[in-house]
Amino acid sequence: MATVVLLGTLDTKGEEYDFLRRKVREEGVIVLLVDTGVLGAPLAEPDISRQEVAEAAGANAQELAKSGDRGAAVEAMARGAAEIVKELYSQGRLDAVLALGGSGGTAIATQAMRELPVGVPKLVVSTMASGDTRPYVGAVDITLMYSVVDIAGLNPISARILGNAAAAAAGMAKSQGPQAEAERPLVGATMFGVTTPSVTEARKRLEDLGYEVLVFHATGTGGQAMEALMRSGFITASLDITTTELADELVGGVLSAGPERLEAAGELGIPQVVSLGALDMVNFGPFETVPAEFRERLLYKHNPTVTLMRTTPEECATLGRVIAEKLNRARGPLTVFVPLKGVSLIAAEGEVFYDPAADEALFGALREHLNPEVDVRELDLDINDPAFAQAMADRLDALYKAWSPEHQEARA
Repeated sequence: MATVVLLGTLDTKGEEYDFLRRKVREEGVIVLLVDTGVLGAPLAEPDISRQEVAEAAGANAQELAKSGDRGAAVEAMARGAAEIVKELYSQGRLDAVLALGGSGGTAIATQAMRELPVGVPKLVVSTMASGDTRPYVGAVDITLMYSVVDIAGLNPISARILGNAAAAAAGMAKSQGPQAEAERPLVGATMFGVTTPSVTEARKRLEDLGYEVLVFHATGTGGQAMEALMRSGFITASLDITTTELADELVGGVLSAGPERLEAAGELGIPQVVSLGALDMVNFGPFETVPAEFRERLLYKHNPTVTLMRTTPEECATLGRVIAEKLNRARGPLTVFVPLKGVSLIAAEGEVFYDPAADEALFGALREHLNPEVDVRELDLDINDPAFAQAMADRLDALYKAWSPEHQEARA
């Protein structure tokens, strides 16, 4: 029988979780209620106590309560809840996870949910589901359901919404299928508007060679999503053509994927081909949102909602070093492709971001800091040249085919 795990702050939402537990059970599934509250007495009887959750985080529930520090308590219980759900999943005792709450309860539940593999059903009824949800969802398949009214007792509206959530979670837990196995190896590829011709050509070539290519828009969450699917075991090869998110992370643009971008494939040891797509730019919103300190820089209105800023030689040199340091730690097959005639559509000769000095700073720093054993292919082409795209695709195919069955079995 399928099991739905409920993650709840029972010191404030005990009545609601009792109702939710009853409704989920009515759908014919097992329910495990985990208490993630700490500051007040639990208002419902859990299956996994707050003490167990706190201990999973290396903390003590009583000490957290005595401190009166809600922020520290939320942080500790979120860590503990993450450990609990991972353990339940590994034991086969979690087929879906469901939670409800305000900002604190949502933060605890979603941090735990983000530790579960992509594909495991994750649902949160939240007062925060109608605002900026990126801090909660990240790059994971978490479903948010707006609570409409505050989660403070039961009323005709909240009871209907919680009933819907219970039915949804139970249905997903019982369904869990069909679990389609990929018939062809899955490749993750990164793309931006200014690298679309390259990625499109490379994707077609890889599909002809027998791969399934998942393309991710390199907008911060795109890079995070691709690397999350690598860590979940779905993607087994990386065509990271568009590493532009690193420029936003360095300079302060709006499309950063975080400081760990470009590390997952290397840590996992899966084959990867990496290039320097769109490192000529940092992304901002509408022109009026560009920070004042950048207003005198070379800016380009990509469209009414996106303003691009050209990276300087100094920034490019730093990016080259950062990329080299990340790739030097790769444990698997790797080739780096350098497009000597431009890293994007608008960085080629005659285009608005054409800047040979900045490009050479990027290329030079990469050469200087990459370990000598890293395979580097410098082509006298721009990144969107069909020949450049085909060369990357063919090289990834060669790396993947040479990747020993032992490595693939070790990841299974």
